[in-house]
Parts: sequence; structure tokens; C-alpha cells
Amino acid sequence: MFANVSKSVRQYMLVTFNYWNFTITDGALRMLVVLYFHDLGYSTLEIASLFLFYEFFGVVTNLIGGWLGARLGLNKTMNLGLAMQIIALSMLAVPAAWLTIPWVMAAQALSGIAKDLNKMSAKSSIKTLVPDEQQGALYKWVAILTGSKNALKGAGFFIGGLLLSVIGFKYAVLTMAAVLTLVFIGSLIGLESDMGKAKTKPKFKQIFSKSESINILSAARMFLFGARDVWFVIALPIYLGSVFGWEHLWVGGFLAAWTIAYGFVQGLAPKITGKAQGKVPDGHAAMLWAGGLAIVTAFIAYAVQIGWQPELVIVGGLMVFGAIFAVNSSLHSYLIVSYAKGDGVSLDVGFYYMANAMGRLIGTILSGWVFQMAGLAACLWVSFAFLALTTLISVKLPKLREVNVA
Repeated sequence: MFANVSKSVRQYMLVTFNYWNFTITDGALRMLVVLYFHDLGYSTLEIASLFLFYEFFGVVTNLIGGWLGARLGLNKTMNLGLAMQIIALSMLAVPAAWLTIPWVMAAQALSGIAKDLNKMSAKSSIKTLVPDEQQGALYKWVAILTGSKNALKGAGFFIGGLLLSVIGFKYAVLTMAAVLTLVFIGSLIGLESDMGKAKTKPKFKQIFSKSESINILSAARMFLFGARDVWFVIALPIYLGSVFGWEHLWVGGFLAAWTIAYGFVQGLAPKITGKAQGKVPDGHAAMLWAGGLAIVTAFIAYAVQIGWQPELVIVGGLMVFGAIFAVNSSLHSYLIVSYAKGDGVSLDVGFYYMANAMGRLIGTILSGWVFQMAGLAACLWVSFAFLALTTLISVKLPKLREVNVA
């Protein structure tokens, strides 16, 4: 038994190591593209357009990637994600004259596919490494993986800016590609060949989940992440720079600090939601936390609309938003892995993260359009509406069965 546990832990550590390294490059690349193309004279909305394919192909990848993971094994989809990110980074290490919008959008599309293959593989693999009866351990492992990912993505924002300042754009992406190549080689050697592979080959039509609980959770997830990105992706950075007069370094620093703090709270989510008292969360807990986040967002939106202490409200209020959002996100990440079937887990997780990516895509588009038409307060009111929908949808989430929380 000890050998089995040790093997699971080793696999978990390797999956997490892969995911961590990928996540740092993902955050760093986003910051590199934003800062570098801003220096080249691109408008903010032009820069935002570079990420549309990144988000769109996340939707497609999660839908198809779960089916691929169940048929081929999660080791292959994780390694494919690493390889594609190396190619995407290499595509950007070309002369500046070649970095046209279509070329960068293509590289970002490849990076988006790579990111979601990697994330789906990492989240799904945990289900295969933890026995069904140990739901508390499952929640803890998912929370650690999810929280560390977001903290490291924030660190990636800093690293991207640092590399751009020290060695420039071309050598920054080449350096990240070289590091990921070493990670890729280690992953090829170390990951189990049959991890996450379904016992029966699922048909392509099975990519759409037949589970009511997963469909409900996926809908809630879509609106939850749309509620975040409708103000976070485009509206907030522009607002901080144009209204408050913050320099790019301060804007990037605030976004990085927000993301790191968000990831830290995600890692603590099991303690916050009562695991120490022998509890694991259920659908009712997800509904309550979504409702609480909606109330906080309504307060921030109203304060911004009437101009009451806008800098304090936006900086302080959105940090509070981030903390509560982190608990919501971690709850969802646990529930999807808990609800998913053990055989071919990636099918259910892939469908769920397809909804997640759809929410990000909707939020990204609305963030630019609503802010341009009506400002930050309107973006926050849209966020509130999405969170109200998340709460209503979560009412239908099932109560969790009695489980072992060890």
C-alpha cells in the first residue's frame, strides 16, 4: 500500500511541476505581449484582439481535449500541451518585422490550445490518483494545484516584465522555450503512459456531458468567469492608467499582486470552507459563496458609479472581490473533480473547462465593448448580473453525499 501511495504522490508532484512551469511561461508571455506591443505603438484594443484566439481556442480545446485525454491518456495530452507551448514561444522569436497581428494571433491560438490541454490534464489526473472515498484529500490536492497555479501566473507577470527589461522580447521567449524543453523531456520520461485513459474508447459524441450536475456546474462556471473577466482583462488596466494616471509598472504590479493573492486564497479554500471541522463543500456552499460575491460586486459597482472614494473602492474592493472569487473558483474546481466519473474523467473535466473558457471569451469581448461604451461601473454591473445568474444556477447543484474527509 505504501508503494501505491508513494507512486501516486510522485505522479502528483510531476504533474504539478509540469503545470507550475507551464503556468509561469503563460503569465510571463501575456505580460510580454502586452508590454512589448504597447511599446510598438499598438492600441489597447488591438492588443486585446491578440488574445481573442487564445480564449476562443480554449473553448475548442477543452471540448475536444477531454475526449483526447480519455482515449490517449492524460500523459500524452499534457506532453502535447508542453510541446505546443514551446512551438508558440519559438514562433514569437522572429524579427520584429514578422510580428504582424495575424502571426501573433496564430502563436497565441497555439498557446491557448497548449494551456488548456495542460490544465485539463493536470486537473483530471488528480482524480485518477486519489481514491473516491477520500474526498477531503481530493479537495485539498485540487485546491493546492489550483491556488499555486494562479499565484505562479501572477509571478509570471513579474518575470515577463523583468525578462523584457533585461534581455528583450526575443531572448525572453527563447529562454522560456528552452526551460520548457527541459520540462518536456522530464515529463516524457516520468509520466505514466496510461494515466487517465478510459477503459473503453469513448466516442466523439460523448464530449458533451450527460451528467446533470456537471452541466449545471459548467453553466455556473461560465458566468462566474465571465463576471471576473468583464472588468479584469481590459477595462481595469485601461481605467487604472487613464483615470488614475498609474504607470504601466504600477498597473502590472497591481494585476500581479491581485493574481498572487487570489492564488494564495485558493490554496487556503479547504480551511476557509470548513474542512478542519470535518466538512467538504457541496452545491449549497457554492450557491452561498456566489451570492456573497454578487453582493460585494454590487457595492463596488454602486460606489464607482457615484464616484465615492473611487481609488480606495477599486483597489480595496477588488482585492476583497478576488479573495471571495478565489473561494468560489476553488469550490468549483473541487466539485467538478468530485462529480466527474472516475473512468474517462477528462471527458467531464474537459466539458466543464470548455464552459470556463467560454466565460473568459465572453468576458474578454464584453470588457472591451462595455468599457468603451459606458465605462468601468457598467462593466461591474454586468459582472454583478453574471454573478446573480451564477447564484441562481447554483441553487440546482446537488448536495454532496457523506464522505471521508481524511
